[in-house]
Amino acid sequence: MTGWTALIAAHATGATLSLVLGGYLVIRRRRGDRRHRRLGRVWMVAMYWTVISSFWVKELHPGHFSWIHGLSVFTFVTLTIALWAALTGRVQTHKSYVLGSYFGLVGAGIAASAFPQRLVPQLAMHRPLVLVVAVAGVVGVVALLVRGAGVGVALGGAQRRAAAVDLADATPAARQPAVELGRGDEQRLEHAAHRLGHHVAVVGAAQHPSRRTTSR
Repeated sequence: MTGWTALIAAHATGATLSLVLGGYLVIRRRRGDRRHRRLGRVWMVAMYWTVISSFWVKELHPGHFSWIHGLSVFTFVTLTIALWAALTGRVQTHKSYVLGSYFGLVGAGIAASAFPQRLVPQLAMHRPLVLVVAVAGVVGVVALLVRGAGVGVALGGAQRRAAAVDLADATPAARQPAVELGRGDEQRLEHAAHRLGHHVAVVGAAQHPSRRTTSR
């Protein structure tokens, strides 16, 4: 079987990665957290690669663009709007255009698999094991990405908690509990304070003799 090139294989790999990872992000309930953002960046890169590389894949009408490339233009626009919305904090717009981009990818995938003369059906008929291994490899990569993003989030949370504990422990010295003194220590402190007061009074009298004369 002929027709597969390095470009087409790379394009198909990017499309499969975008399809699997995008499906995980779509059905995942929790959104907007660190894992979502990390995996979303990977998905965006894979999607842009799939869309841009599709313009050099002209197997449906050899040497010419087809309606699938119109779908690629549509997906490129919706993907760019989704990225802009994410960067500017427009959550609902981001969600809507991500879904539009993803379903555009699904439509292109159906078109690539629905016609028997296309490369993917031909591969499934003639070399099904190769197709199964390739898809399983992409699914494995997605699983590693998801797991790696989870580990990164967990490590980041642990570091923040450790920093919070260190900050709580580093209290000012004034907040430390006072040292308890024995009765003998208290008496010595009182005696020292009395002597200090006596010396201060003597020095004050020596510096202001007129006040002493007047008082007499």
